[in-house]
Amino acid sequence: MRVLVTGGAGFIGSALVRHLIRDKGDTVLTVDKLTYAGSLRSLRDIAGRPEHTFVLADICDRCAMDNIFASFRPDKVVHLAAESHVDRSISDAEDFMRTNVMGTYSLLEAARTYYDNLSRHDQERFRFLHAISRS
Repeated sequence: MRVLVTGGAGFIGSALVRHLIRDKGDTVLTVDKLTYAGSLRSLRDIAGRPEHTFVLADICDRCAMDNIFASFRPDKVVHLAAESHVDRSISDAEDFMRTNVMGTYSLLEAARTYYDNLSRHDQERFRFLHAISRS
């Protein structure tokens, strides 16, 4: 299985990426912007493994997302990228709106474009999971 994980350098995302590779034998492409919540240190255990690729990218960058879908050709997407620290949203909500709303929209549109060009068989297998945090 080829799995695209957004926010995969965060605490939960990196645990998922490690699980998918080690326990499931999946091929994983991790996309993360590496903000305050993400760190490459959380992926060091799988660094250099051929079944893992890391891409530094912002989910709001539609062109980058289109390119990632086209080149990686995922069977599944697990969307974890989000601004999730509520304390930070109190002083400035713009980053939250940009990433959590517009970033998710950008990713969904890239996924829809990708999905529309899949064979019927691949469309039936394709899944998009958006995990959200309740703060």
